[in-house]
Amino acid sequence: MKVIGLTGGIGSGKTTVAKQFEALGVPVYIADEEAKKLMNTSKVIKRKLIQLFGNEAYVNNQLNKPFIANIIFNDKTYLQKMNAIVHPRVATHFKKWQSKQNAPYVIKEVAILFENGGHKQCDYVITVIAPKDVRIERLLKRDNTTKERVEAIMKNQWSDDEKIKLSDYVITNITLEDTKNQVSKIHVKIIKSIE
Repeated sequence: MKVIGLTGGIGSGKTTVAKQFEALGVPVYIADEEAKKLMNTSKVIKRKLIQLFGNEAYVNNQLNKPFIANIIFNDKTYLQKMNAIVHPRVATHFKKWQSKQNAPYVIKEVAILFENGGHKQCDYVITVIAPKDVRIERLLKRDNTTKERVEAIMKNQWSDDEKIKLSDYVITNITLEDTKNQVSKIHVKIIKSIE
């Protein structure tokens, strides 16, 4: 079974693309969602995050996202330390999930696939891109955020050009219909490469 990495900058539309693959019957693993679940359910992760951030890391047994986001926003070393705690457990969780799938390939959607070296564990990589202004507009509509905060996140991610160089496929996600067509074509190519 092949593992296809799916990535793209914040607001590029990774989740939209992932859902389109899912509609074609491809099992999809959304790493960020699974990481969030594990941060609230794994005793090991909880203990280590409390050691890292202090007792305020959890409120009512749930991850205190605003508190942690504020620390990370002001000191990037905390982001690296948190990722070092969470990512290995997400990788283990993914392996278990993958072993239960029955399909020619699975999609693993990871926001920072290249940044954390995860692309090396993938057979192919698909990068989703969209113009910066479109991405910012989407995020301002979707999240309760500011343009400055979005741009700060973008600065922490690799540029589209850097990602494209290491990708096997690129999807330009501007209109839903066009994106759907690109997904279908890539799906056919992947299936043919496996047969």
